[in-house]
Amino acid sequence: MDSWPTGTAATDRHRTVTWSDLDAAVSRAAAVLAGAGVGRGDGVIIQLPNSVAYLETVFAVWRLGAIPVFSLPAHGSAEIRHFASHAPARFYVSTATPNRHLARVHRDIADLAGTVTMILVDEASPWEGADALPVPDAASVPSDELAFLQLSGGTTGVPKQIPKTHDDYLYSVRASVEVCDLRHGDVLLVALPASHNFTMSSPGILGAVQVGASIVFAADPMPTEVLPLIAEHGVTHLALVPPALISLLNFPGRDAYDVSSVRTVWVGGAKLSEAAARRVRPELGWTLQQVFGMAEGLVNYTPLDASIEEIVSTQGRPMSPWDEIRVVDDEDVDVPEGEPGNLLTRGPYTIRRYHRAPEVNARSFTEDGFYRTGDIVVFREGTLTVVGRAKDQINRGGEKIAPEAVENILLTHDTVHDVSVVGVPDEVLGEKIRAFVIPRKDAASDPAAHGLTPTKLRKFAREAGLSSFAVPDLIDIVAEFPLTGVGKVSKKAQQG
Repeated sequence: MDSWPTGTAATDRHRTVTWSDLDAAVSRAAAVLAGAGVGRGDGVIIQLPNSVAYLETVFAVWRLGAIPVFSLPAHGSAEIRHFASHAPARFYVSTATPNRHLARVHRDIADLAGTVTMILVDEASPWEGADALPVPDAASVPSDELAFLQLSGGTTGVPKQIPKTHDDYLYSVRASVEVCDLRHGDVLLVALPASHNFTMSSPGILGAVQVGASIVFAADPMPTEVLPLIAEHGVTHLALVPPALISLLNFPGRDAYDVSSVRTVWVGGAKLSEAAARRVRPELGWTLQQVFGMAEGLVNYTPLDASIEEIVSTQGRPMSPWDEIRVVDDEDVDVPEGEPGNLLTRGPYTIRRYHRAPEVNARSFTEDGFYRTGDIVVFREGTLTVVGRAKDQINRGGEKIAPEAVENILLTHDTVHDVSVVGVPDEVLGEKIRAFVIPRKDAASDPAAHGLTPTKLRKFAREAGLSSFAVPDLIDIVAEFPLTGVGKVSKKAQQG
């Protein structure tokens, strides 16, 4: 920050701060958090919208030597409760001006007041009262110590937590900067949730801080939000998931905005169709850099100087020379190059375990430390092409949803007998969430009279604390589920 103190560091709809302003605000934030009791080693759940205040909060928590526990704004109270107990975390930082969803979360976790301190931040005017508080010294933290807990979409009903150390995460950020073209003076648009691993580190917010690029926070990735910000701020780089890119490509009013400042769009979180990838350069004039990775570790990029065929038809190359790749069959035997198989990986920034999850670790890692990603890929001449998923997980627009988590919520409805949730193909989102619901006997003759309509069930799921992105898109009220030959529910048949 000393290298460019007067340059613009970050902007949102409320404020613009220079690097010098940001440094001072992080000190003020650290004073407020310390005044609330946050100290070395404490877990701090952060559930804030995209904003300058988010950036200040994260760096303030690190300055105190505490541990951010990242949460998405869309997470419900069930996930927040899990994070608090599992991390564990004694503090919860959120917005003082919540939308309807976050207001419900705040109400639903109010009973945690005895064990979790809630700290609400006004994004327009944060850290009031800091002037009367002492500014704490920066904590001395070894580089191999736990830096934060990141999120992974899981199949166990709640998101798994990924422990990242300072050294392995900064290695990932620096390696990303080397293979991308983000540099000092550039302008990064943060349109996806800021606490996503993709948004934080590929090269993301931390990459921008490293090189001195300005950060512009968007409220969401919708074209009506993104296009005006690109034109106003001269954005040079942005990261999108495939549905957001497709929405932008298809937006009828796009030509009214000057988007010529953009050099590179990073697209990841889910596989981008080749048809959409081919439209980026001709229609937008931007360089597409596909990103395939996971919060657990391995990150791949299509090289900026790759052929157009490699850019549109593969998901990139491992960014580090120390990334190890194996593609194996279901017996962990390596398959010939060019044949599809299960992706295993090991490397300097790939985790060795999940946080406090021994059973999950036993099935997610091989004895020699390779992580089982759950992806089916083809590895050919150094490039990875994603074919599909082996794990029972729904990828809805880049958000990973465990069917069990949705099923468990719907099963708490007093007239629901059974639920089966699957992902079904969707041209925009990649997959939509489809729930099949069997009513209890007393409601079977007239489900609607007992509140079993798709609209009412979706409302029930939201109010029960389910993440907004995990609420089923489609709900079918059925009398029975299709079964396999051994009597198990045939989710394949339900997927069509």
